[in-house]
Amino acid sequence: MDELISLDQQLLVFLNGLGSSTFDPFWLLVTGKWFWIPFYVILLYLVYKAVPRKKLIFVLIFIAIGVTISDQLASVFKHGVERLRPCQDPIVLEKMRFVICGGKYGFYSAHASSVFFLFSFLSILIGKQYKYLTVILLFWAILVSYSRIYVGVHYPMDVAFGAVVGFLLGGFLANLTKKVINKKLEIRN
Repeated sequence: MDELISLDQQLLVFLNGLGSSTFDPFWLLVTGKWFWIPFYVILLYLVYKAVPRKKLIFVLIFIAIGVTISDQLASVFKHGVERLRPCQDPIVLEKMRFVICGGKYGFYSAHASSVFFLFSFLSILIGKQYKYLTVILLFWAILVSYSRIYVGVHYPMDVAFGAVVGFLLGGFLANLTKKVINKKLEIRN
């Protein structure tokens, strides 16, 4: 386990070291939640266009449930595992460049979990209706996840674990949503 943690620290120092103050403003935008509001509005519009009106409320409820679970589960892990964020960790503190610093603990990344939840959920639910949606969502999820390493608030393992949790949660809830929606239609017919 110590070897894995050491490799994670080395990878963080390498990836974080690729940055420069010239690009910091861009990555601060990417990692910020408010920057993505127009993108979320576009995604909601695509869901609205792809899902019949009678089913839409159920899809929106499952999206809200998934994002909430994703975020709150990350918080439970952060306080349960208590792995210091890189910007709080004396072992890597002097080897890194920090753009921002978050709370004390960082395992696992709620940002990575939430964006990979949306990637997985929307790809399964409406990905077939839009030609490049899955590719765009994957690119977006990777971009946001990497931003957490770039700015120095998460180790790569924090981000990878969060991405896996979000991806699995998205797949589970997308399939559950399909079952609920189909069952709802059977009752009404």
